[in-house]
Amino acid sequence: MGEMGDPVQLKEEGNKHFQAGELDKATECYTKALKVCKDNKVQAIIYRNRSACFLRKENYTNAASDASKAIDVDSSDIKALYRRCQALEKLGKLDMAFKDVQRCATLEPKNKTFLETLRRLGAEIQQKLKTTFSTDSRVQGMFDILLSDEADKDKKEKAANNLTVLAREDAGSERIFQNNGTALLMKLLETREVEMILGAVRTLSGMCTGHRARASAIINMVGVDKLCSIMAMDNEEIALATCNLFQCVYDSLTGGDTRIYGKEEALVLDTNRDLKTILLALLEMIGSKKVSGHGRDQALNLLSKNVPRKDKRNTDNSKTLFTIDNGLRKILKVCGQMPDLPNQLPLTENTQLIASVLLNKLYDDLRCDPERDNFRDICDDYIKSKFDPNDMDKNIHAINALSGLLQGPFDVGNIIVGRQGVMEIMVALCGSEREVDQLVAIEAIIHASTKMSRASFIISNGVSLLKDIYKKTKNEKIKIRALVGLCKLGSAGGDDYSMRQFAEGSTEKLAKQCRKWLCNPTLDVRTRKWAIEGLAYLTNDADVKDDFVEDEPAMKAMFELAKSKDKTILYAVACTLVNCTNSYDKKEIIPEMVQLAKFSKQHVPEQHPKDKKDFIQKRVKKLLKAGVTSALAVMVKADSSVLTDQTKEMLARVFLALAEDAKDRGAIVAQGGGKALIPLALEGTETGKIKASHALAKIAAVSNPEIAFPGERVYEVVRPLVNLLNTERDGIQNYEALMGLTNFAALSDKLRVKILKERALPEIENYMFEEHDQIRQAAVECMCNLVCCKEVQERYLEDGNDKLKLLVLLCGEDDENIQIAAAGALAMLTAAQKKLSVKMTKVTEQWLEIMQRLCLHDNPQIQHRGFVTVFNMLDSDEVAKRLIESEMLEIMSYFAKQEDNAKRQACIDAARACVSKAMDLGLIKPFTQ
Repeated sequence: MGEMGDPVQLKEEGNKHFQAGELDKATECYTKALKVCKDNKVQAIIYRNRSACFLRKENYTNAASDASKAIDVDSSDIKALYRRCQALEKLGKLDMAFKDVQRCATLEPKNKTFLETLRRLGAEIQQKLKTTFSTDSRVQGMFDILLSDEADKDKKEKAANNLTVLAREDAGSERIFQNNGTALLMKLLETREVEMILGAVRTLSGMCTGHRARASAIINMVGVDKLCSIMAMDNEEIALATCNLFQCVYDSLTGGDTRIYGKEEALVLDTNRDLKTILLALLEMIGSKKVSGHGRDQALNLLSKNVPRKDKRNTDNSKTLFTIDNGLRKILKVCGQMPDLPNQLPLTENTQLIASVLLNKLYDDLRCDPERDNFRDICDDYIKSKFDPNDMDKNIHAINALSGLLQGPFDVGNIIVGRQGVMEIMVALCGSEREVDQLVAIEAIIHASTKMSRASFIISNGVSLLKDIYKKTKNEKIKIRALVGLCKLGSAGGDDYSMRQFAEGSTEKLAKQCRKWLCNPTLDVRTRKWAIEGLAYLTNDADVKDDFVEDEPAMKAMFELAKSKDKTILYAVACTLVNCTNSYDKKEIIPEMVQLAKFSKQHVPEQHPKDKKDFIQKRVKKLLKAGVTSALAVMVKADSSVLTDQTKEMLARVFLALAEDAKDRGAIVAQGGGKALIPLALEGTETGKIKASHALAKIAAVSNPEIAFPGERVYEVVRPLVNLLNTERDGIQNYEALMGLTNFAALSDKLRVKILKERALPEIENYMFEEHDQIRQAAVECMCNLVCCKEVQERYLEDGNDKLKLLVLLCGEDDENIQIAAAGALAMLTAAQKKLSVKMTKVTEQWLEIMQRLCLHDNPQIQHRGFVTVFNMLDSDEVAKRLIESEMLEIMSYFAKQEDNAKRQACIDAARACVSKAMDLGLIKPFTQ
């Protein structure tokens, strides 16, 4: 019998093998039979038989697939249906198997096998639903593990993690809530085990997010005091997680969420009462000894974030007034703590600065003079009430609280410094034998002496006082601070090089001393921080900048400190870096004014030779080599309230200076610079946001976006780039933003849509007729990438705009780069939208001449795009006719007949395609050789 045997015979042979249990041989016969069988019905039987073979061989996927092929021919093939049911059950697809056997039982209602299978599968499905699909049992299961004494640590941590994940989805959190979850989570809070508490707090956050009724119920069940006591624990992670929970509750109660709810809305009667309870509890925490430093920081952060108005147009500042009445003294108490003395409040390195920032925000939020007077009076009374000639510790507390005010609402502190008796106490503290007294007094003098200071008493007496201390003391801690005070009092000259301050030691000598202290590991962090403060002033001098970047150990020591837990250093580090990179706003020196000043014997400001461009560039390279980028990336992540808008602006300025040279941008990205710039570009001062956006544009313009901004992050960069497309920004910002967007628009349709959503299109179109060639080119290239997008094509199809006309005219420009981009956009548009070919002939008379110029162009890229556009235009009858009746026919034919040529092959091929299309359409007769 030959290979191409009779299918029926082959099938019979297969059946014999099957009955003999020779499954492989049977399968082989059936497979051969299927190859030669033409009859559908016979084919179906063979498939059904082969399905039985596969079932026995436990190859369930193939068994199901063969049975399905038989059922396709005859939907009531009972044998095939039952075989598929058996295979599906084995594959775990119970519901599909159940449907098949249900069909069998309908066809043969008395068949015992079918009925038995139906019952068994029904029961199995019920059971499975109960265990796997019910979140309730999952929730219960997780709580059982978490609350059992037996389960091991890993299991518990996994369960806690699963619970958190479940709570992030609305359905999951509702299930946990309905299943007595809140009470069970409260039990977890009692366990005193860090992982358990973290799991519980994070789960509660998920449950409170965006759900007003649930947030209110939970806060009332758990109790604000309970949550405060958790936040008060001495564990940074727990304090942060609880702070986040409070924020979720707060946002939900103030309607920070916009979801629409049904009847339950009516149940939440008084969210204001809840909010007031939370506010009072947080204020209570600030002054309590039972609260850890981390807990206190987070309580202060929550107040900073939620009390002052987000938007000054909202006239209601009652939360601020309430906080001042109930908590201002407590905040001042925190500012006044002196960690070196006995029984003080527990603090972290950052607590006092966070308290100062909060004071500043509260004062800023006041609306009228009576409110401000009241604030000042409370501060005044508080500080005066602590003065005591017989108790130095109380005086220290008063002066330290004053330092807090001077770092916060400076005006308030400045007025109090001028009050009677304050300076006398400072002088007395400076003359004390105790180190701590001197430290506090000197720090207060430092904070009081800024250019804004109206307390002339400080300025006139401060210098001699500090000089005296600087010369006499053997104590390094005091010496450093005295030096910083002197630098600060003497820094009125800014970066002006001819105003040298200290006669007794040049700025370079003082800076050298600061660098030595900075690198001395035996000194405590607070003291080394003051050495950076000194450099922040001294680096106004260009010689000092240059010495500093030559001293790699000093730079590295500063970066290490910037990464430490003590974030009060950030401002001084940022100042020093802004000075070293010269990224501050420059004062214009007008030559005529200099002449005038010399003539009238006035002081003439001069630029230091080391502040010229090549020196700045060398300094930038040295900072990059020492690892400045990774230090900046850590600084940006700092606790929000310590990282003030002013500090953010300085960090953005430094980043922009670092990214100046395209060769360095890859290294900046590799050390986390791309990621760090995004938050700087989205929040902060207007100047800061623009500088950070410009740095992002520089990176986006030259690097692969998927590497520079991996994952979803790339979408966050679109808005900062679009913000630079504004006539108020300068040309280089427009240009680099367009380059960045061009790069993004080439990546994916999702990104192109995001660019449109940020309303970038009208701006990009405006720049397409900018006078400046490079900007115009960048805009046209960007558009060339955007026209892949449906929405953009539709704009070209709309009537009543000149978009298409412009694009055609841009193809006729002299600048080749603009021509390449414009012709590319035209080729893509005419390929995507046939109607545009007709529209093109109507919008400008020059279209034909321009198309001919493209197809005759010397540049192969431009020529190729020209022919591709012509090829697309031939699809439209009326346009095709006009093309063929013009010289275009000659141009096409000429290039189509050219010999193959590697340099121009794409153009020749495109011309040939045009000719053969014209022939297919019957517009030209085939050439005769």
